[in-house]
Amino acid sequence: MAQEVQYEPVAELGVGAHGSVFKARDRLSGRFVALKNVRVPTGGAGLPPSTVREVALLRRLEHLEHPNIVRARTPHEAKVTLVFEHVEQDLKTFLEKAPAPGLPPDTIKELMRQFLRALDFLHAQRIVHRDLKPQNVLVTSAGQLKVADFGLARIYGCHMALTPVVVTLWYRAPEVLLRAAYASPVDMWSVGCIFAEMFRRKPLFCGSSEADQLGKIFECVGLIGLPQEDEWPQDVALPREAFAPCAPREPRGEVPELGDSGEQLLLALLTFSPHKRISAHEALGHRYLQGGREG
Repeated sequence: MAQEVQYEPVAELGVGAHGSVFKARDRLSGRFVALKNVRVPTGGAGLPPSTVREVALLRRLEHLEHPNIVRARTPHEAKVTLVFEHVEQDLKTFLEKAPAPGLPPDTIKELMRQFLRALDFLHAQRIVHRDLKPQNVLVTSAGQLKVADFGLARIYGCHMALTPVVVTLWYRAPEVLLRAAYASPVDMWSVGCIFAEMFRRKPLFCGSSEADQLGKIFECVGLIGLPQEDEWPQDVALPREAFAPCAPREPRGEVPELGDSGEQLLLALLTFSPHKRISAHEALGHRYLQGGREG
């Protein structure tokens, strides 16, 4: 009850599967926050597992403040309202509001640096986000990027089996689409999709099903082509023979503003094999993010 008195709802920001998010004013500090009200199912089932995981992960991150991870005040009792710092817009809105022809290259580079710092931090804590998309990446009015929404995030181990139904379809890594084992590299594939979207201002791969999404990755856009047989994981949902042979193409056909080093970084992020895919730590040292003019 005290929490309801402290926070005054101002506007609804969005509605999800398990509840609503509101912009609210903290009556004590005068600052705006985001309240995530979680709907508790009837029948005594308790809080949704995604909320329990989210609270546990936020508690783990609470004392490890990072400028590119959204801050939260996590409850120390079984409550159903999470209080987050309020951020003005998500990346999807930020891209939509950018005047033509889109974001300046230097702005994209700075957003990518912040994005990769956040992922490097999470992966160092053995946390895989599993649902990176523009709607879950926030951008403040000062241009500070913050990763948000940890409802699907998990702390992973070397031999841990993780559920295959994660990540919005258009940002889902091939190993997840194929129902193979996966870990933190799934986040890096999503980063690659979002990186391209920062230039295009529209998604790169827009499949309608898991098989169609793989087809878009291999055939329609063809950035990586059909992987070699020895790279295809064993015992997966779809055999390699289900896809037509196709050779990789130059990324500039889809993202012409990339430049040489930007193209190299995109391909390193959108690498089929998770074992060969660039990590967040490695990507931070990439030539593209070190400044200089593109060729």
